[in-house]
Amino acid sequence: MSIHVKQDWWETLFDDIYLLTDARSVCDDNITCREVDLVCELLSISKDQNILDLCGGHGRHSFELFARGYKNCTLLDYSQYLVDQAKAYAAKNNISIDIIRSDARRTKLPTESFDHVCIMGNSLGYINDNNADSLIINEANRLLCPGGKLLVDITDGDYVLKSFNPIAWHEIGDDTVVCRQRELHNGSIHAREMVLSKTNGLVRDENYSIRLYNESSIHSLLDKAGFCEIKIHKGFSAHRLKGDYGFMNNRMIATCKK
Repeated sequence: MSIHVKQDWWETLFDDIYLLTDARSVCDDNITCREVDLVCELLSISKDQNILDLCGGHGRHSFELFARGYKNCTLLDYSQYLVDQAKAYAAKNNISIDIIRSDARRTKLPTESFDHVCIMGNSLGYINDNNADSLIINEANRLLCPGGKLLVDITDGDYVLKSFNPIAWHEIGDDTVVCRQRELHNGSIHAREMVLSKTNGLVRDENYSIRLYNESSIHSLLDKAGFCEIKIHKGFSAHRLKGDYGFMNNRMIATCKK
């Protein structure tokens, strides 16, 4: 039976259950530190420059950058839940960054207002519209100052296809089990995720999808948006232990310049 994915799945799936099921990747401080190490290495950011964490979720990269002295960070995400989580964390820890809920395709932020834009955590390919990622990349270009740099962190599509695993599951603590079924669909992966509590039964049964990119297709996307000095860095994984971490196992880091 084919996995059917709703057009707007991404508008509601990034919530408290997402932070639970993906905690191994998105709630681990060591993972975040390794990812930010790479950002700082590849972008050579100055402490006084303006950074946009586009599709930044609950703010883990922005907060780590802030802790390292990069105070001019702006966090933007569509999920109201994740934005609220970020605002609560920032208030509790006296972190003074701008936190905005908006659509990455049309942020409404001022043109040429950032020195660096980062799209971390495999945040392209969610919207079921072939033009959506182009709109996000074009928006990043608009927001960058001349000479500004974009960094895009996405899963390596070639690696995913080579190591494709149709069934995966892992346990969280003593009570929660996460089961995922995956199918290939014309350059995308459709997945069904069931989250089960051993004491309370079914927690979630939802479908989602992601469009895959390889080195050639992500280069083409950036080139068509007008970026130059495009470099693709392959083979990055912030995880030190073996396991099926979904789309976070083996990633490509693309950097380019406006």
